[in-house]
Amino acid sequence: MHGPVSPGWLLVVLCAATGAYCLLRMRSAVEEQRRSAGGEALMGFGMAAMAVPAAVATPPRWAWIAYAAVFGAAAIRELWAARRSPHHLHHLVGAFAMVYMASVMATAPGQHGHVGSGVPPVTGIFLLYFAGYVLRSGARLLPVAAMAGGTRTSAGDTRTSVGGTRTLGWGDRPELSRACRLSMAIAMLAMLVTL
Repeated sequence: MHGPVSPGWLLVVLCAATGAYCLLRMRSAVEEQRRSAGGEALMGFGMAAMAVPAAVATPPRWAWIAYAAVFGAAAIRELWAARRSPHHLHHLVGAFAMVYMASVMATAPGQHGHVGSGVPPVTGIFLLYFAGYVLRSGARLLPVAAMAGGTRTSAGDTRTSVGGTRTLGWGDRPELSRACRLSMAIAMLAMLVTL
């Protein structure tokens, strides 16, 4: 996770921006979206903190244990939420990946950024999952020729429904939510590769 300085800072910025957008999504009128956005904001800011280059700050062992505890609690919450929505299963896998990375960093504090400090089969499973998620999410972001029962502007900011046109706020735009999840999955891949 703590590799070269420039890519590390790019990951910090990407994850922090994603976390900030997820905070904006928490203002949505849709309750499920608010719940989902809260978990994604925690993930984005947690990943931003973990991606800070080791040349700038090397957290002590207790900090990695705290990360593992926080994301362990998040995993329990997502497991409970997965009863209502299968989308939370992705959040559960992400929380487990964060617990795994924090645990690896806590047990191998002198090896930050050295390949081989994780358990290869576990790292491989997470890499396969997130690579598949990135490919699937990226394909879902491709433009669709026409929307059934409605129109979409080039910016994707209006939808026509039976009752008329409804303007979507920044927190309710599904394509931005998908792009947010995609960017976090790409960042997770980058962090796992450096384990």
